[in-house]
Amino acid sequence: MKVLVLGGSGGMGRFTSSAVSSIGGIDSITIADINETAASDYARSFNDDRITGIGLNVLDKDYLRKVTALNDVVLNLTGPFFKLAYPILEIALEQNCHYLDICDDWEPTEKMFSLNKLAEEKNKIAILGLGASPGITNMLALKAMNELDKVSNVYTGWDVSGAKPEEESSQTGANAAMEHGIEQMIGQVKVYMNKKFKMVRPLTRVNVQYPQLGKFKARIFGHPEAITFPHHYPDISTSLNLMHGNELVNVFVFKMIRFFIEIKVLSKSQAAYILEQLERNKVNKPKDILNSLPEVYGLAQGLKNETETIVAVTLDGFEENMSMGAATGFPLACGLKMLLEKKITKFGVLAPEACGLDPDNFFDELSGFLGDGAQIKTIVTQETVN
Repeated sequence: MKVLVLGGSGGMGRFTSSAVSSIGGIDSITIADINETAASDYARSFNDDRITGIGLNVLDKDYLRKVTALNDVVLNLTGPFFKLAYPILEIALEQNCHYLDICDDWEPTEKMFSLNKLAEEKNKIAILGLGASPGITNMLALKAMNELDKVSNVYTGWDVSGAKPEEESSQTGANAAMEHGIEQMIGQVKVYMNKKFKMVRPLTRVNVQYPQLGKFKARIFGHPEAITFPHHYPDISTSLNLMHGNELVNVFVFKMIRFFIEIKVLSKSQAAYILEQLERNKVNKPKDILNSLPEVYGLAQGLKNETETIVAVTLDGFEENMSMGAATGFPLACGLKMLLEKKITKFGVLAPEACGLDPDNFFDELSGFLGDGAQIKTIVTQETVN
């Protein structure tokens, strides 16, 4: 098996490349990056003849096709995904490669689903959004859904306060993760409410009832989870992706940045740079575990034994053991490992909750990449709705 890791020396890609290097049954790993020096230097740091680094601009489609054709699996960590995801997936399938990415934009996710028939015809799997959110959040929500007999509402959520960019990266210019954040805070984003897809204003407030913790206020954020769950599970009624954090700091800053973009005082790239600097330099206050939503969670509401029930699943040890890069890069490696071990047998273009990944196996594999005895485990809580 030959693996191509696009963006493999970037802030997230370094974690994926490192984890992939420990997986058995791989004949070669090509770390590709627009920054050729960074890719080559990082590849040499492994001291492993299977691993090479090359310069590759994914906008050069002819060269991308040539490189892709030499591999069996494409791992895509190049952003922003609203610009790059669809054409890379299309080329990967054309060249008969399996494909996994960390796409966190809903627009290309929706478009990539249109390639499902091509993937099925070629007996290939394309897993979209196997990072932190989406990815870990999808697996948490799927585990919550599995506890219910019938599911009506699905929420995925995370604390925006922990979204610090990685210090070590090959990337120059605007940070792709920050570009993504800007794109999903402005205009409108697609969600699923009352059995209908609709466009809503991001950062709109939503009330969340979390089992055994109480009621909280969170904010809508544009992400694939909101559209992938109803795509794969059309019987559900509502699907939302939510962020939470310090309302005074995070939400106020986001809204101010959005305001200046929309009155054309700031460009999107300027706003992304400002947001990156704010995220890098912010100091997080100690979290009040008993009076806040978990760092990351999946929540499902529906019927269990004919009683309206809410089930939530989070991770114990997530914040202590997973940096942003690890939380985003390691899940992609987990997906590859489970694919190679034939624990994924479906074909098509699928989100994590529908590709056949077992949540418990997935989180066991994720813990295996942490090293030094670090562990994360799922915590399931539920309560009946009064």
